[in-house]
Amino acid sequence: MTQFLAFTWDPSKGIDLGFIMIRYYSLMFVIAFTLGWFIMKRIYKNENVSEEKLDSLFIYTVIATLLGARLGHVIFYQTELIWEDPLAVLLPIRTVPEFEFTGFQGLASHGAAIAIIIAMFMYSKRVIKKPVLWILDRVVIAVACGGIFVRIGNFINSEIIGKPTHSDFGVIFKQLGESFPRHPAQLYEAAGYIIVFLILWFIYWKTNKRQYLGYIFGVFLILLWTVRFLVEFVKEAQVEDRAQWALNTGQWLSIPFILIGIYLMVQAPKRKYPKEEM
Repeated sequence: MTQFLAFTWDPSKGIDLGFIMIRYYSLMFVIAFTLGWFIMKRIYKNENVSEEKLDSLFIYTVIATLLGARLGHVIFYQTELIWEDPLAVLLPIRTVPEFEFTGFQGLASHGAAIAIIIAMFMYSKRVIKKPVLWILDRVVIAVACGGIFVRIGNFINSEIIGKPTHSDFGVIFKQLGESFPRHPAQLYEAAGYIIVFLILWFIYWKTNKRQYLGYIFGVFLILLWTVRFLVEFVKEAQVEDRAQWALNTGQWLSIPFILIGIYLMVQAPKRKYPKEEM
């Protein structure tokens, strides 16, 4: 039967310059971090914060995102890598069964989220000298924007794929050697992150909620991880260790973030940041 609503996806991995391949996935990370820098630059200007402190924030965020996402993937989804190929845990290579430059593959958003929170705590104490919730309320706007492009990169790589649609609708990932359509779960998630970003942007610029420590961060945790939780229903599980009807690992890991977000939103009115310091 002809699949009129199915789209065959078979892109190249990147731009081949002959001596090096510039992978589209890596370009998506560059776009994500670049846009994040400009978003935070505008916010810092609005808050009268020195741009020098923005440079430090960029370094903290990049390191935390890449390191946390990689370690999160290994810990939550591929623990055996620690003893089977330890060099591949942090380096963009594979040594088993043979040496290969793979680029940074296998990144978990839950690990990145935890690492960014830790990094922002260090940044708030060492650099900006403001409460950690102050910086988290602002940096998550850039993080939500960056998540859009990371998921687009996953789509380009034909990874973090959705379940078969069992219909004419969907995307046929030719790189996987398949001929049936799947849910474009990466694009669903990217679309969800667009909505999250727009809501956070509106709250920051059009309301006074940024004066309440933890409010925007709480909204971010609730919305982003709810998107992740819902998309998991149409996403292929990364770890097959559950009954068909049970929640998968990604969903269980999302629930604590959502609960923390609810707590922060409820408590935020008690933590109004002094106007003279805004």
